[in-house]
Amino acid sequence: MTADTALHRGRESFRGRAWTEACAQLTAADHQSPLQVDDLETLAVAAYLVGDDANSTDVWTRAHHERLNAGDAPRAARCAFWLAFALLNKGELARSSGWVARARRLLDEGRHDCVERGYLLWPAALEHMFSGDAAAAHATFGEATKIGERFADTDLVVLARHGQGRALIHLGETARGVALLDEAMVAITAGEVSPIVVGDVYCSVIEACWEIFDVRRAQEWTSALSRWCDSQSDSVVYRGQCLVHRAEIMQLHGAWPDALEEIHLACERLSHPAHPAIGAALYQQAELHRLRGEFASAEKAYRQASQRGREPQPGLAQLRLAQGQVEAAATAIRRAVDEGHDRATRARVLAAGVEILLALRDLDAARAAANELSTIAGDLDATFLRALSATATGALLIAENDARQALDVLRRAWASWRDLDAPYEAARVRVLVALACRALGDEDGAEMELDAARATFELLGAAVDLARVQALLRTTELPARDGLTGREVQVLTLVATGRTNRAIAGELFISEKTVARHVSNIFTKLGLSSRAAATAYAYEHGFRQSPA
Repeated sequence: MTADTALHRGRESFRGRAWTEACAQLTAADHQSPLQVDDLETLAVAAYLVGDDANSTDVWTRAHHERLNAGDAPRAARCAFWLAFALLNKGELARSSGWVARARRLLDEGRHDCVERGYLLWPAALEHMFSGDAAAAHATFGEATKIGERFADTDLVVLARHGQGRALIHLGETARGVALLDEAMVAITAGEVSPIVVGDVYCSVIEACWEIFDVRRAQEWTSALSRWCDSQSDSVVYRGQCLVHRAEIMQLHGAWPDALEEIHLACERLSHPAHPAIGAALYQQAELHRLRGEFASAEKAYRQASQRGREPQPGLAQLRLAQGQVEAAATAIRRAVDEGHDRATRARVLAAGVEILLALRDLDAARAAANELSTIAGDLDATFLRALSATATGALLIAENDARQALDVLRRAWASWRDLDAPYEAARVRVLVALACRALGDEDGAEMELDAARATFELLGAAVDLARVQALLRTTELPARDGLTGREVQVLTLVATGRTNRAIAGELFISEKTVARHVSNIFTKLGLSSRAAATAYAYEHGFRQSPA
């Protein structure tokens, strides 16, 4: 194939958004005869879109120098911007900053009034965001937007306007910020912007959705972008943190095998070279292994996440709880609660803290965590957070022997999780509903809730939760005898093994006060006066089979 033929086919493929073919053909043409600068820029874009970042960087660098040699400083600055853009997305901040500085110098020396000045405001605004100055970021993004509008450059307008949205959210103006994010995503899905902009804006929008716990919006834009990607399936749109967020969405909706596959892909892409988001990817991988009962794999991934700079809590503490190491779990989660976190992280830490502290029967600490979580949920007013908070509050109310109020709260939590299409979380709430029903003496209701939860856990492969439900279901199978209820038979059986009231409460997921009441009833019904006498009675009358 001649260089001219390869070049023609490469251009046609690029116009048809066949990025892999365009990259291959343009590279072949370049090997036979060096490409002109316009075609070099086309090749650089195609290489970036198929994930060949090293080749893209090399070609953008060549194009930059070609523009410089031709005396075209603005276009040289534009090449430098896209170099900085790609390097920033890979976490190479120093190199990115260097290219931005060079581009600014070129424009300043020539006193150029051009759209490239607006592009170079974008990384400056990001610096303000990273340093915590959202007001300065908003102002700088606003300047970039105005320049983009003056030069009718849609790519710059979308980049800058979505940045304004992120800044507004950080300033507490969530509604205005989200509106700008939605506007940016509409431009993307309508095909109004260059493909090179798509991945960055999408990832940023999804990250913003998670910051404010707007899971429904994150899911909606993910679905919309997936449809957009179907027309150009060889492009690598998802990069960095958004790979992790996509896996989180899949996990939330119960597609655990797909989520695990997605997160494996994320780990591969983010490892070579190492990207700042690799720690988050490894943490998410650990979470999926933990939920599936794959404890060794979870432990390994949590440790790897920690090595890559991702705090392994609250997941590691939840792993310890699942392993039966309640004290270790409580120590870890207390430390995590005491540390400062962003709202998204803190809400999850508090929710895990309530569960772990209740297992330890530390009701005061659990109540404090639940109350703080409720405050965060009230401030942000997101369905996900309201469901998370209601679940934690319901579990606390059960532990405090207020099963009737717990049922009201848990019914609302279940409805919210159902609305979010979150089957795992909804099933966990049904387990709590079952415990509340059981505390109120409604064994039929408890059994139906547990059966429903068991079916969901079996479908998901949630091994730890499935084992717990099966144990709880087995408790309903103990027959009443010797004047004792089935629950009292169960408690007597456990008393006979030497367990304390606290240990029995933890095993049966009821409060110590409830256990104490059952023990008192057993003593009264059987005419006994001590645990030793109860143990002797149990052995003499065959109450020796463990219910679990």
